[in-house]
Amino acid sequence: MHEIRIHGRGGQGTVLAAEILAKALAAEGKHAVAIPSFGFERRGAPVSACLRVDEREIRAMTNIYHPDTLLCIDPTVGRAVNIFDGMAAHGTLVQATKRPVDSLDMPETVETLGLCDAVGIALDIFKRPITNSVMLGAFARTTGLVSLEALKDGIEAADFRDAGLAQNLKAVERGYTETKVYGRKEGGYEARA
Repeated sequence: MHEIRIHGRGGQGTVLAAEILAKALAAEGKHAVAIPSFGFERRGAPVSACLRVDEREIRAMTNIYHPDTLLCIDPTVGRAVNIFDGMAAHGTLVQATKRPVDSLDMPETVETLGLCDAVGIALDIFKRPITNSVMLGAFARTTGLVSLEALKDGIEAADFRDAGLAQNLKAVERGYTETKVYGRKEGGYEARA
């Protein structure tokens, strides 16, 4: 079973991203379950959602405490909460940031790193920093767990209140194509093809 935790801020579509990703994974024949985490919620407050994916039926519906993959759709949420809490060894981080890889301080648990300037892409497409669709594309590119086509199908089935379908399809595609993927090497990270 592969466990994913998504971090963002209220109003960015963190929970919706988990739902779309679960539907896309299920459409590809995998078993997936999205588990929203609701607490004191308000626009801008840290929010998380959990997702499990497996080849077999999933019965666990609890929060995820040792994620294999972290998807962080906001570049600042790591200042408010420890997104790396409990991260499994040899994990993957898909991070919204425009900072270069050598300026980031990553824990040893992060083996694979996907970086995407999601805010810049979102501002270009939506004129607002709503990054969930962009970061779903970044997730697909970094992990290979789901195809871009399945994500597009999931987006077509989703209910986007604030943005049109065409914009979200463009956002997921740009997130996929503009993400840079790195692997850990001694002393830092190196780009992967």
